[in-house]
Amino acid sequence: HDRHGRRRGACRPGSLARARSRGAARGAEDHAGERGRLLHARPPRKAALCGQGQEPEEAGRDLRQRPHAARPPATHDRGHGIGRGDHDGGRVEALLLESNMIKRLKPHYNILLRDDKSFPYILLRRGHRWPQISKYRGAKSGQGDYFGPFASAGAVDLTINALQRAFPLRSCSDSVLESRTRPCLQHQIKRCTAPCVGRIGKADYDVLVEEARAFLAGRSRQVQRRLTDRMTAASDALEFETAAAYRDRIKALAHIQMRQGINLPSMGDADVVAIHDEAGQACVQVFFFRSGQNYGNRAFFPRHGADDTPEAILRAFIGQFYSGREAPPLVLVNRSLEEAPLLAEALTLKAGRRVKLHRPLRGAKRKLLEDAERNAREALARRLGESTAQRRLLESLAQRFELEGAPDRVEVYDNSHISGTDAVGSMIVAGPEGYIKSAYRKFTIRSTAACDPATPGDDYAMMREVLTRRFSRLIKEDPGRSGESWPDLVLIDGGAGQLGEARRVFADLGIADLAVAAIAKGPERNAGRERVFLPDRPPVALGARDPLLYFLQRLRDEAHRFAIGTHRAKRAKARVRSALDEIPGVGPRRKKALLHRFGSARGVSQAGLADLETVDGISSAVARAIHDHFRADR
Repeated sequence: HDRHGRRRGACRPGSLARARSRGAARGAEDHAGERGRLLHARPPRKAALCGQGQEPEEAGRDLRQRPHAARPPATHDRGHGIGRGDHDGGRVEALLLESNMIKRLKPHYNILLRDDKSFPYILLRRGHRWPQISKYRGAKSGQGDYFGPFASAGAVDLTINALQRAFPLRSCSDSVLESRTRPCLQHQIKRCTAPCVGRIGKADYDVLVEEARAFLAGRSRQVQRRLTDRMTAASDALEFETAAAYRDRIKALAHIQMRQGINLPSMGDADVVAIHDEAGQACVQVFFFRSGQNYGNRAFFPRHGADDTPEAILRAFIGQFYSGREAPPLVLVNRSLEEAPLLAEALTLKAGRRVKLHRPLRGAKRKLLEDAERNAREALARRLGESTAQRRLLESLAQRFELEGAPDRVEVYDNSHISGTDAVGSMIVAGPEGYIKSAYRKFTIRSTAACDPATPGDDYAMMREVLTRRFSRLIKEDPGRSGESWPDLVLIDGGAGQLGEARRVFADLGIADLAVAAIAKGPERNAGRERVFLPDRPPVALGARDPLLYFLQRLRDEAHRFAIGTHRAKRAKARVRSALDEIPGVGPRRKKALLHRFGSARGVSQAGLADLETVDGISSAVARAIHDHFRADR
């Protein structure tokens, strides 16, 4: 202990903030390329992550060696605080920086977690007289209580659906709430108390909010006990309708708990992480427990090398998985990690509180790990089976289309429009592992030829524009085809005409060795009688029970689904646009003020200059611009 009575090596007040700021500064310095700053024992030539002549792959190899090569001699004084010495501080910062850089640069020689999705939460929003319950993704910047993460959006929807039966809180937006003049359908089916029209008082609504917050925070037994007591009291008072309402709320809470499966009240906030490897692939299963309640699980399949051990894969997974999200206080793992103290310290530094990595050997937590590992084993077996079937289909496709080998990347193109309006193009990508949704692309049709009123809905011109834009960019970004963005096969949704357009585009761009085909429905657009058009060959009709036909139909239907979804979204967006959106200088606030003053865009268009100038926030110049805009064509 020092002269102030503090234990030496303990984290002093303010040291956490200093450690975090020191880590951020060192990370920025290393990212900028200053030599010898982050790790004292690191060779000078490895100071920059991507120095001159160093590719991302080489940077990845350096990053993998740093925590080992630059480690100072081991000592017996290995505390778990974050205020430990310059050597260990540098190692923690290097570990955080390594995970961030691998995830950003995606080097080929590193274990890589392909995870670009955020997890959904349940948000109980504050800051309003009538708090709202809703599904939420993104940064936790809003005012309110966040419960999660949940493994999927479907799990959140099911939970909110049941919560509204137990705690009938509003789920509508503030604008809808303020504009209601009578209760909506949610009130009719007893999933909202209709605060919009005064069907519930503020005090009673606040009771529902606090009960929902307590239930989501893990105090479900207390909430159920209170509801049971109220139900009994209402029944004793012969208020049977009220008692039945409490009974239905209790049943809804029980339904939520049944869907959550295993619940351990003593668990608190924890993630259960288990890995299983087989046949050169690995699956990591993550279970999310918050306040002792199971919020679901998700399987991940990180990319790794053939020589990587399960322990190395799990260590890299944890570093990258928590690089973009906050770790809970407890992370259970099913493998002994060599650098567990260092990894726990890095997670502690990032979370701003203590995070513990633990491998239980017995008890309920060990059983949870066994369940997670079994899920990982079964998920990997399903993936291996699907991958094998997909590979066989791609090999059959290569044999039937006379390709050089089974394609690793198939790009499928389609268009969607209504008589040339809101025209869009779409591209979906498939490979040996299935659909590669992160590579999907949307194209807004821009050319006037494709949307010419004289020839509305020119599919050939649309396809020509989409392919020209796509492959012109590919030639510019990767002329040597060294990356993974070039397709092995281009599949067009259409017939001989679309195939001819694709071949002309490739000829104009100087692409001579790219396989292309088109798939068209049979007579009367009869699914199951499709024909495949290939260059310089007669159309191929596949058998009605041919597995390759089903495979091509799935590819075509996925491109069709993506194109239609994109078109509908664009059409819906255009439908809600106002004539006021086209006026320069009129933003959302001025638009709202104008609509409140004149009632509609038509009323604004008919208003005189003097009337426009009386609106709050509308200056004389803006009023003149609005007035002239609606009278330009008169």
